[in-house]
Amino acid sequence: MNTIKIIKSCVVLLFTTLITVSCNDYLDVNENPNDPSISTPKLTLPVAQRDLAALNARSMTYLGQYMAYNWATPSNWSANADFARYNVTSSFFTIVFENSYGTIFKNLTYVENYEDASGAVDYSAYKSIAKILKGFQYQYLVDLYGDVPYTEANQRSAIITPKYDDAQTIYKAVIADLTSAASTALNLPGNAENPGNQDIINKGDMVKWAKFANTIKLRMLVRLSNTNQDAYIKAQIALIDANGAGYITSDIAANPGYSDNTDKQSPFFGYFRSPSTGLQTDRGDYTVASDYTINWLTTTNDLRRNRLYAAAETGGAYKGAPQLTILAGTGFTSKDLSKVGPGLLVAVTQDQPIMIMPEALLLQAEAISRGYIAGGDAAAKAKYEEAIRASFASLQVPNAAVAAAAYYSQDISNVSWTGSPNKIQAIITQKWVALNGTSSIELWIEKTRTGFPANLPIPAEGGGTRPVRLLYPGSEISRNAQNVPPQTAQSAFTSNPFWK
Repeated sequence: MNTIKIIKSCVVLLFTTLITVSCNDYLDVNENPNDPSISTPKLTLPVAQRDLAALNARSMTYLGQYMAYNWATPSNWSANADFARYNVTSSFFTIVFENSYGTIFKNLTYVENYEDASGAVDYSAYKSIAKILKGFQYQYLVDLYGDVPYTEANQRSAIITPKYDDAQTIYKAVIADLTSAASTALNLPGNAENPGNQDIINKGDMVKWAKFANTIKLRMLVRLSNTNQDAYIKAQIALIDANGAGYITSDIAANPGYSDNTDKQSPFFGYFRSPSTGLQTDRGDYTVASDYTINWLTTTNDLRRNRLYAAAETGGAYKGAPQLTILAGTGFTSKDLSKVGPGLLVAVTQDQPIMIMPEALLLQAEAISRGYIAGGDAAAKAKYEEAIRASFASLQVPNAAVAAAAYYSQDISNVSWTGSPNKIQAIITQKWVALNGTSSIELWIEKTRTGFPANLPIPAEGGGTRPVRLLYPGSEISRNAQNVPPQTAQSAFTSNPFWK
């Protein structure tokens, strides 16, 4: 092993197996940053967690927000033209694929495979966490790309051109891994080392990790609702019930110690605000509300509007724009429109959500409504309304519980449970609101799966059809051409996920 020079407090260890691990000093993962002996799960896990949180906070949320028509671009900026034109190519959002394999999976696999040479330390807790996070991210790769490398992936120099596995096969393998990881988390050996603060998500609380694994698994099982596999889904939910951990009861979020310094801000916050000065970034200026979302929130008397979006700098109104590359007329500059709101941009040190309670509760409401979980309509209604209350509270709506109850008591379809003839439509519509700016990639995927929210606009320049997937990156096509499945420009619009 060679130790190379530390640059900006980032340590890079080169192993003969070509393992690469990097970290920032604010992660506090090096016992001696000037002379690291070897990378261990203690060093590697928080780096993988940080990178996963950042990818989902920024690129995947931004992509989801535009595909779900929650954000738009003002007339004084020429940014984001690919969104308004649905210009999905092999160079569009390649970071999702590349960062998943290039950094996140690489480090998580290292943690999974690590064995202490002395045999003195048991890393079962670390391995369980790594398996859960890999499952979380693999679900998204399958949802967004279809077939991807799995069984031969993450082998480093051993296999540099991995085969692509069948999407449904990967899904079921991940579900099995989540089942196993939850069991491990709940039944650790007595000598297992607890990650503690090196786990920047759950601080070593392994019951929380089991709950998270169960909730990811529920998300995937609900995703299969159109595939005529009800017996399989119910059997897998029975396994969730059997481990006894249940589902998450608080947000799953990362925070390694975010601070008001360059590259150390909470990643979503740092997308829109500059370090130290607090001034908005260019992205903060050219990211504004869509007209459709503002109108929907306004007409349904949803007080979350004022937390998801900020009042316009000019005039103080809540106003959105259509998704266009060039707006017709004048008066729709960034100062005239609502931008990302105070309920999302709370503080430079804010936790970075990975999965929030409203989603978990709405997943349970849907599973109950579909008969996968017992309870019937009353139980589904209770979860639905609890999810809305959790959303109001998370966004810090004043008098959140009272305001939420007043909101869902209105006799408005897709707001009131009893006033909604299609319960799945109501659930997904409320998810579209609750995950606005948080895990927003879910909104695009759920639109593909269910068709809801109904009547969600398509940009005039978008060709009349919303994309249903991403295309394999050009970089992957270049280095693994013999294995990448064939795709065309139209594949992004016609190659539905297997669960569709």
